[in-house]
Amino acid sequence: MKTLYVRVVLTFLAVIVISLISSLLISLALFQKALNTTGKNDMIAAGNRIIRVYEQTNPPDLDTLMDNMAELVSYTLQLYDSNGGVNSYVPAKGRKAGKINPESVRKVLQGELYRSQGKDNGTFVGLPFLSEGNRYALFVHSSFKNEAALIRLFFTILLLMLGLGSLGILVAGRYVVKPLQAMTDATKRLAKGDFEVELKINRRDELGTLSRSINDMAREIRQMERMRQDFVSNVSHEIQSPLTSISGFAKALKDGTLVIGETERLQYLDIIVTESDRLSRLSDNLLKLASLESEHHPFKTETYNLDEQIRRVIVACEPQWSAKNIRVDMESLSDAAVRITADKDQLNQVWMNLLGNAVKFTPCAGQVFIAISQPQPGEVAVAVSDSGIGIAPEEVGFIFERFYKADKSRAEDRSGNGLGLAISHKIVALHHGSLAVKSTAGLGTTFTVTLPVVFPSDSIL
Repeated sequence: MKTLYVRVVLTFLAVIVISLISSLLISLALFQKALNTTGKNDMIAAGNRIIRVYEQTNPPDLDTLMDNMAELVSYTLQLYDSNGGVNSYVPAKGRKAGKINPESVRKVLQGELYRSQGKDNGTFVGLPFLSEGNRYALFVHSSFKNEAALIRLFFTILLLMLGLGSLGILVAGRYVVKPLQAMTDATKRLAKGDFEVELKINRRDELGTLSRSINDMAREIRQMERMRQDFVSNVSHEIQSPLTSISGFAKALKDGTLVIGETERLQYLDIIVTESDRLSRLSDNLLKLASLESEHHPFKTETYNLDEQIRRVIVACEPQWSAKNIRVDMESLSDAAVRITADKDQLNQVWMNLLGNAVKFTPCAGQVFIAISQPQPGEVAVAVSDSGIGIAPEEVGFIFERFYKADKSRAEDRSGNGLGLAISHKIVALHHGSLAVKSTAGLGTTFTVTLPVVFPSDSIL
């Protein structure tokens, strides 16, 4: 009973046995009356034949005739006389019949045809019989031989059905349990860290659905494991680089044998401070992204002027785009203020990240253009376009992943950590908006943020 296969087989066998026995009992209950009637009619016909044979042959020895008739018809016969005497004639392999109720005997002696009832012991019929002027009551009892044949027939059918059914259940049980065994092995492999699991079960039933779900789960786990490994690798890389610089220049300053001037010392200290700030930004961004991905990130919505917020971001970033002589233009959808209900601080970070990236990857004397539009009622779109280096087509699909940096971006910017766009994408998604990108390598890039004007009231804040 420890295996599902044994349980399935035994359960099916129990169901078959109970069903067959129940069916037999119900069938007997339903057809018992009809069977009794048919049997009694057969016994009456046999009794009438015996009486006709006696009347036609008029044998000198009545007992001999009855013995022969009992063997011939395979029924047990009883012959009662008017004085209460009884003679029994039992065929070979027959059974002796018990005494019959005197009231029943009296009715037959008076010339009535009698059929056994529920109060009588056994199944029989009684026929009036006249011999040499004497009245007799001839009783024909049901044949044990016939009953035994019927019982053997029923049990033979029962055993055959059990045997054939058991054989079929053994095969069907294996068919049912084998996929479950494969799924069990697959889940054990997943539990041990082996995510290269692929079940090949081509079925359209519930087991097939379950196997496909396990395959989907294994693929998702493999992807998550690769993401985890990439995350650990990227974090290690991003941490190791500034730590190496900090450690190297700190050791150089500590080395008393190294003669350096005040200019070099200040330069070393500036590098240490810069790399420390880089580590701090990395830590802050990781915490920020973890908070955004949690289900309990706090949101503080308010209604404010979106165009005014973007103008302030442009002013805040003026040192960066002025240093590269970049022209920043903004175009709003109308002269009226564009009002939006959202988390102001979170969206402020989105505009800072997008404008910062646009300035960072736009060459000197380039241009950055910001356009606010309304693609449809209830929505507002902010497009940030630049004339920078652009993004290769094969890299566009990965730029919102954590720590992802295009090769050209790495060459021109060593301060970034590849988390800005991932954070922006998550913030926009939490506002039930979308962040799309279109880029042509060498010509520029456009990031478009589409947001609902009013933050959905059924959102979890």
